[in-house]
Amino acid sequence: MADKFKTVSLDTMIDKHIDKPGTKRRDAFENELRIDLLGQAIKQARKERNLTQEQLGELVGVQKAQISKIENSVKNARFETILKVFEALGAKVSFNVET
Repeated sequence: MADKFKTVSLDTMIDKHIDKPGTKRRDAFENELRIDLLGQAIKQARKERNLTQEQLGELVGVQKAQISKIENSVKNARFETILKVFEALGAKVSFNVET
């Protein structure tokens, strides 16, 4: 029986199903991915510091629900709030802006 499956790289699959790098659709996909990773980084840092969402919210001055939203979907959070979260976590933040 011949192999029906062919091994391909993740990049090849993304190129095929999302679009090639540099296209509007690919840029939007990669932006969403970075946003999700930022939320996961916040969650991981919070857990490493043994803080609940409620405790982190108190440090930042927001409700637990806001911390949950940030961890699950940063796109709806204010930039100022995200910076306060990182400050409360004692995390170093650096940004790269490419034009």
